[in-house]
Amino acid sequence: MVRAFELPDVGEGVAEGELVSWLVDAGDEVAEDQPVAEVETDKALVEVPAPVDGTVRELHVEEGAVVPVGTVIISFDVAGDTEAEPTEATAEPEPSEPADDATGSPGATGAEAEAEDVTPPDGRVFAPPRVRRMAREQGLALSSIDGSGPDGRITAADVRAATGEATETEPEQPQSQEPVTDAEPAATDDESGADTIGAGEAESATPDRGASPARLEAADRETTLAAPATRRIAEEEGIDIDAVPATEERDGEAFVTPEAVREYAEAQRQAQEADREAVEAGEPVGTTGADFAPGERERREPFRGVRKTIAEAMVESKYSAPHVTHHDEVDVTALVDAREKLKPRAEERGIRLTYMPFIMKAVVAALNEYPEMNAVIDEENDEIVYRDYYNIGVATATDVGLMVPVVDAADRKGLLQLSSEMNELVQTARDRTISPEDLQGSTFTITNVGGIGGEYATPIINYPEAGILAIGEIKRKPRVVTDEHGTESIEPRSVLTLSLSFDHRLVDGAVGARFTNTVIEYLENPNLLLLE
Repeated sequence: MVRAFELPDVGEGVAEGELVSWLVDAGDEVAEDQPVAEVETDKALVEVPAPVDGTVRELHVEEGAVVPVGTVIISFDVAGDTEAEPTEATAEPEPSEPADDATGSPGATGAEAEAEDVTPPDGRVFAPPRVRRMAREQGLALSSIDGSGPDGRITAADVRAATGEATETEPEQPQSQEPVTDAEPAATDDESGADTIGAGEAESATPDRGASPARLEAADRETTLAAPATRRIAEEEGIDIDAVPATEERDGEAFVTPEAVREYAEAQRQAQEADREAVEAGEPVGTTGADFAPGERERREPFRGVRKTIAEAMVESKYSAPHVTHHDEVDVTALVDAREKLKPRAEERGIRLTYMPFIMKAVVAALNEYPEMNAVIDEENDEIVYRDYYNIGVATATDVGLMVPVVDAADRKGLLQLSSEMNELVQTARDRTISPEDLQGSTFTITNVGGIGGEYATPIINYPEAGILAIGEIKRKPRVVTDEHGTESIEPRSVLTLSLSFDHRLVDGAVGARFTNTVIEYLENPNLLLLE
């Protein structure tokens, strides 16, 4: 029997999505829950699973098309099935409480999912796409795993536990994830899990899409034929498959092979290396000029997806909440020493300990003391909602814009657990495999403006939250130090700058200053964090 499958709501009221790539072709045999397509929404890149066991009959939507939720995108031949009604995936829509910020971009709020969209059928399990993929790779059936998340949701930690791996053995994250540096002369590694707000990596390990195409035999096609595995390689290499020179044709269309993708990616890397060498030699090299065709002076691209959502969120936040920013700095010499002593112990458990968990703990302690900073205004009911839970968002720069992964219940977790969870969330955000549930529910946000050398900023509030804290780069600066005998001397100290933006409707200037002072107290005396 033919079973038509509609594009489901892949996350918190999403109305449409761009079908980025098909992972199957007509005639392929598929199993229930096997990913059949990748869909990009304004929140994340997600895999859409097959709802049944069967054979792919027809792909109804072309790659690159933007389709509304409810559109039939694929149909299956199902043996012994007597129904022919369109079906939707039931594993993706997820129950949640009303979100304060339903997307990863500051200020964005999404519509709540309808009740019927989040009620799981009997026998179904909840798990985001990346967790399902992890289970498949390990050969595990989701039904055999006990979920520890809300409503029994299966998490990555549950899959690792089922395979016998300790949850603490997180792989070390690439250094590019952690751009805040301890700027002491001997320090060379990046040490924070936060990211700059609205800024990308200075040097990313992933080649820029379409970098230096003028130097290569780049194509500019609207459609390209390629196997799903080939498209996967192109995605992993971070290149546009329509720009890869094709050496074959099928049905009159350009056909790209895996070898062609790899050769093109290597050529891009060589071109980028040449650009870097030119910069080091003092030669002028444009950062965006390579994106223009010869003689072209303007280039247009669709304003949609994550970037458009970020823009709308920024406007909503700036025009809804009167922003005030309070600046200060803190002597974190003791914090730097404490972290250096704890790093080897953390590494023994496979965890890269950064400064961010310390900052998160200090922020939670201050939020507990000044509940106005953890509150939100319910404008519809003219009420101030004070919250006794502490979900900390960590602003993260990705290749498509800013996302804010959320570490839930930060007040109930130790430094190592905070570090492990944050590292995983930041990586999945950059990989665009993060689930919508991990991008919502934050009560306060921290952003790092020091990753590219910044000190102070005026960060925009992650609306409707009451505040956002920007941290700068840790630098060595001369400071007047008074010893136990009252003698003053000038010494080099490690100094961190803080920039707190807050909603002046909820938070008075004095409260904002006192909140910052409390954060400073904990960062200057990291032993106090042991009490939290």
